[in-house]
Amino acid sequence: MTVVGIADDRLELLAPEAKDALRRARTVIGGRRHLALYRAWGEAEAADTVAITADTDELGARIRALVAGDAGPLCVLASGDPGFFGILRTLLNHLDRHQLQVLPAPSSVSVAFARLGLPWDDAVVVSAHGRPLEDAVRVARTAPKVAVLTSPDSPPEALGKALLVAGCAVDALAVCSRLGAPDEEVRELSLDELAEGRFDPLSVVVVLGPGALPLSGWSAAGGLGRAPRPRVLAWGRDDVLYAHRGGMITKAETRAIVLGKLALPEHGVLWDVGAGSGSVAIEAAMLCPGLTVFALEAADEDAERISANATAAGVGVHVLAGTAPGSLRALPDPDRAFVGGGGIDVLEAVLARLAPGGQVVATFAALDRAVEAAHLLGNLIEVRADRGERLPDGAWRLAANNPVFVAWGPAEPPAGAR
Repeated sequence: MTVVGIADDRLELLAPEAKDALRRARTVIGGRRHLALYRAWGEAEAADTVAITADTDELGARIRALVAGDAGPLCVLASGDPGFFGILRTLLNHLDRHQLQVLPAPSSVSVAFARLGLPWDDAVVVSAHGRPLEDAVRVARTAPKVAVLTSPDSPPEALGKALLVAGCAVDALAVCSRLGAPDEEVRELSLDELAEGRFDPLSVVVVLGPGALPLSGWSAAGGLGRAPRPRVLAWGRDDVLYAHRGGMITKAETRAIVLGKLALPEHGVLWDVGAGSGSVAIEAAMLCPGLTVFALEAADEDAERISANATAAGVGVHVLAGTAPGSLRALPDPDRAFVGGGGIDVLEAVLARLAPGGQVVATFAALDRAVEAAHLLGNLIEVRADRGERLPDGAWRLAANNPVFVAWGPAEPPAGAR
């Protein structure tokens, strides 16, 4: 059996080896569109044809019967590369691979990126054919370059709606439909336009983003496209788990309160502004893997430290080196935000970008700034946790720590709070 990939729905573009296999075939197997191309080709002698349907078990039985009955040579027609989310996987359920000769054409994904003038050796490809759309959303939410193969059950507009619900941000987006056909269409559009439109369900959707920002954590923990680690219901993890510079870390006891006041949603965008060690961002990502988490810190060295901490924790955090409020312009609007560094002007800038129903938590060492923040947010507490220390004789004492002031709001409960 020879499996022939067709490019651009044009049999005249086939390589000589593929044309020869098609001319010699006694039985040609393919979808209705491919069989119509074969019948109109005019270069082959009359051959029996078998139409591929959605019933793969029936197809497998037909193929086994043809092989057992010596009905060959057999030729299977497919689009693009049959081994790339194509029929080859189905055929291998019924035949030994040594019985197959595969002659591929360019895949739909390679053609899509070619039409857009983009390389794709660094792209992550995910299929929504018979697979949960949530898998595609998770990959598109974190990877800088993604191609999603859509389907009648999960058309491009369904992907767009799911990305919006997940709070995904993109730099660029394109829907590539009917590639190679006379009515081929390649549309570059916004995420809102994708969600609101109607498209050919059998398309390739190319997603660039969010922000083309580096993702720390998941890549080092097993590769983009793999599932994140199981959700961990623990917060206020020990400070020793985080590398930090000179105590620039939200202490565990304060961190536990901050995460509680953030009322983390399952999906959305979280900012950690003035992230220090990144401990709040990292624990938020651990608690809610559906969040897209951004950590902003001024110095490159500190940003690298946050990346290392995220990698050690095995979670995905987008880390930026920059100062607020200027560097916030590149980020998608937050559903939740933690301000661990910066003045009132930074807090005001965060509030101006906060999504409806969102929540902001800010910490301060100075009471006067905390009071200003309370006027903006509506809530204020003082947190002081004296930690126990063992004395040389084995007794315990409480070591005093400076208080931290935590402000949060707006005063109304956030949407989706749990």
